[in-house]
Amino acid sequence: MSYYNLGTYYIPFFRVVNILQDDMKNMAEKVKIKAKKLFGLAIWILAFLLLISTVKNIQKVADINNAVRTEKTKVEKMQEENAQLAAQIAQTQGDAYIEKQIRDKLGLAKPGEAIVVLPDADILRQLAPQIPVEENTLPDPNWKKWMKLFTS
Repeated sequence: MSYYNLGTYYIPFFRVVNILQDDMKNMAEKVKIKAKKLFGLAIWILAFLLLISTVKNIQKVADINNAVRTEKTKVEKMQEENAQLAAQIAQTQGDAYIEKQIRDKLGLAKPGEAIVVLPDADILRQLAPQIPVEENTLPDPNWKKWMKLFTS
């Protein structure tokens, strides 16, 4: 084989290698482009998932705030009730209240006092004098007056 003959075989081989290298470069660029697109899509999906998660967390915070508000109103109502009950306790432990209860429920009196016991309200109404109810009527017309005069 001569050197010249070798060249004819090597030149087509290098052309094939060059073509294959070009194809490999094109494929590598296509893969890079697809990888960039896929990476961009992954970023968008991740951003969407984070957005959904954030919205859900905001909703949970709003629900918790509403629950806290309702519980605060309940606590305020209970504090008002406690204040009223404390006032009632203070009133019932006073000497005036105890004396009133002894007089009303037990019928006791201080020395020198007279006890007057009134009957129930229904019995009082029956015993009270009846007040006649006046009727508001117009006077009789003249013709009726004349009739009474002549007929009676």
